[in-house]
Amino acid sequence: MNYFVEVIVPLALDPTFTYAVSEAEYEFIQVGMRVAVPFGRSKVYTAVVIERHNRIPQYYEAKEINEIIDLTPVVTEKQIALWKWIADYYMCTIGDVYKSAMPSQLLLESETLIQYNPTSKITPDELDDAEYLIYEALQVQSILKVEEIIAVLNRKKVFPVINSLLEKKVIFLQEEMVEKYKPKQIRYVKLAEQYLAENGLADLMEIVSRSEKQREMILKYFQLQAVHKKPITVKQLVEESESTSAVVKTLIDKEIFEDYYLNQDRVIFGDASQDIIELSDEQSKALWEIGQSLETKDVTLLHGVTASGKTEIYIKLIEKYIAEGGQVLFLLPEIGLSTQLVMRLTSYFGNEVAVYNSKYSHNERLEVWDQVLNQSEKAKVIIGTRLSVFLPFQNLQLVVVDEEHEGNYKQHDPAPRYHGRDSAIILAKQHGAKVVLGSATPSLETYYNATQGKYGLVELTKRYTNVVLPEVVLVDVKDKYKRKQMTGHFSDYLIDEINMALSLEEQVILFQNRRGFSPVVECMTCGAVPECPHCDVSLTYHKYKNELRCHYCGFTLPMPKQCFRCHSVDLNTKGFGTEQVEEELKELYPNKRIARMDQDTTRGKFGFEKLVEAFQARQIDILVGTQMLAKGFDFDNVNLVGIMNADNSLYHPDFRAHERAYQMMTQVAGRAGRKEKKGKVVIQTFNPYHNIIQQVTTYDYMGMYKEQMYERYNFKYPPFYRLVKLTLRHKEFEKLKEASFWLYNNLKEQLGIPVLGPEEPAINRIRNQYIRVILIKIPQNVPLVKTKENVRRILKSFETIGAYRSVKVVANVDFY
Repeated sequence: MNYFVEVIVPLALDPTFTYAVSEAEYEFIQVGMRVAVPFGRSKVYTAVVIERHNRIPQYYEAKEINEIIDLTPVVTEKQIALWKWIADYYMCTIGDVYKSAMPSQLLLESETLIQYNPTSKITPDELDDAEYLIYEALQVQSILKVEEIIAVLNRKKVFPVINSLLEKKVIFLQEEMVEKYKPKQIRYVKLAEQYLAENGLADLMEIVSRSEKQREMILKYFQLQAVHKKPITVKQLVEESESTSAVVKTLIDKEIFEDYYLNQDRVIFGDASQDIIELSDEQSKALWEIGQSLETKDVTLLHGVTASGKTEIYIKLIEKYIAEGGQVLFLLPEIGLSTQLVMRLTSYFGNEVAVYNSKYSHNERLEVWDQVLNQSEKAKVIIGTRLSVFLPFQNLQLVVVDEEHEGNYKQHDPAPRYHGRDSAIILAKQHGAKVVLGSATPSLETYYNATQGKYGLVELTKRYTNVVLPEVVLVDVKDKYKRKQMTGHFSDYLIDEINMALSLEEQVILFQNRRGFSPVVECMTCGAVPECPHCDVSLTYHKYKNELRCHYCGFTLPMPKQCFRCHSVDLNTKGFGTEQVEEELKELYPNKRIARMDQDTTRGKFGFEKLVEAFQARQIDILVGTQMLAKGFDFDNVNLVGIMNADNSLYHPDFRAHERAYQMMTQVAGRAGRKEKKGKVVIQTFNPYHNIIQQVTTYDYMGMYKEQMYERYNFKYPPFYRLVKLTLRHKEFEKLKEASFWLYNNLKEQLGIPVLGPEEPAINRIRNQYIRVILIKIPQNVPLVKTKENVRRILKSFETIGAYRSVKVVANVDFY
């Protein structure tokens, strides 16, 4: 009898592959284990087993696997089912899903680069023979490929040896070099050992008898030791003894003190410190209603105004499901949001919380993966971004999707282009778990599902402790410019309000949804604008680096001194971004502490944390930021929020522009007045009578919902139609045009549903590739699965045409 395993390889390939195994291997292997397989002529990949069978493959002779990597499965059968659903629904390959889902530590391949870790503390005596051979080779050549290690050891089975060296931290994978994370180190002092003996104190006092400052510091050290019974930091000792670090240095030089460093995680998961959360009557009612709703419905929407205390309700729900021994997934749209939420949840659940997102290192992610797989006490509550839906849950009972309306839940590039919220609902269904979606401004699709009875709906209409919603004031910028009442980009009204807030020692948030200093640099003589040579877009000016940068491909150019076309030196910047707002603020308020939160200032692993912690600790007076600020942060000393230019988001060529603009402005407004005092929101706009801006002013979600749904119905958009966007790319304009018309005509003829295009998008060239877009609209009464199968079939026949083979086609399902 023949024995085979069916595996997924981490490549953008649709089919699964069959490999031969011996009878003993067949008996040992379980679904979800990883095996190293030869692929192509010389490559080796880590594949995952999804089936054992005896079927001989028809079209090729099955190769044998190289080795079995795991002793127990690292992937669950439910995960594999979810991968298949994502590949099927989002029209991508299962290999793409597998590669995206697994931590890269679990995906070694023949081209993985392995590097020696110079900070390793392990001596060669602690390594076995195979490990020592690799160690020795890395002393000669600092980077090795897996295939070179195969040659060094002269055997195929090398992955266990590499894994063992990774665990011992003798080596690391080269991708990890990208991480600029340095652990936060705290400097401590302790008394040298010889002074801990019985007569040590007398000797000590003898040595420092001449220096009063040194004597005082040593006495203070003993005092702190007696009171706190904890290690003492240098900072604490200097502050308490009202001395200087020079005295500490002298005592270290005299070998009286020894200093040492300890790593401190920015998010310390200590023991739970908060005992009981008291819910208001409104919250208790909402919690009861959610409980009732979840008895009959799998998904419930919690629609609560900003600062209505949704997080406390989530905590009570989580508590109930954890008590029953279940695992809970708490999804967030943005890494930055996890900072505050982790603090709040760990103060309640202590070390039962784990965090999983792309800013954590490979090793940290692998640890969480193992904790979830083994149902560790440490990972009962997982807080994470959309990536967390891929974790190997064993007993998932509740999924909370906070800020469910956020566009960040959708992955755009690379494949799989999945939606975190929708995938989480499918994940919950597989586990028989319940889902709570929370938002102050739910997406139209979710609210529509709730009103149609598909989801449960619970409303929270009052803020926590009945704090009033902020007052929204509109400032007509066009009129202010005419009356010369603008200072830079600030109206006199906004400046007065900032002055008032600062005089009351309150903090201020200013929102401008564009990073950089200025989006356009224009020659005032001939009107030329520097553009990116690889993309069809103007370059953005970044003043802090004095350069022009493309936000699509990353191309940079030093800021020119003169026009590239007519050589005039009269260059001017048009439009404004967060950098320019920050600079104007520094001129207006030179003595205030001003900070900026955008993609440029939060690049490091803990960029978000540092800014959020500093703002919470009131070390920042005014915070300027992009849409990162709009996400559920809770700052209790902010009573003024300013929106610098509300028109930016209203005029995007996108059917969601108005819905997104409403959500964004309402969410930003929701950061104001979250405690006792009524907050104020100042919106600067050129168009104060625009419907959306008026609806934001009155918090009229239902008005916005009805108006947008009417338009969606008339123009055939979700939730009444499903959308599939096909994006075609090629570096030759004519070839792309011809290929896109071929595809469009075939789709239109064979599908019999609305197909639009091929359209040139607003930015029709990125990274030297021209772009065309075809939009397929699938009505509710047309079977979705069958339509997608037909689209796949047409795309396959498109790929068989030799002339069009170089045209890249990407399918994006539910691309909003």
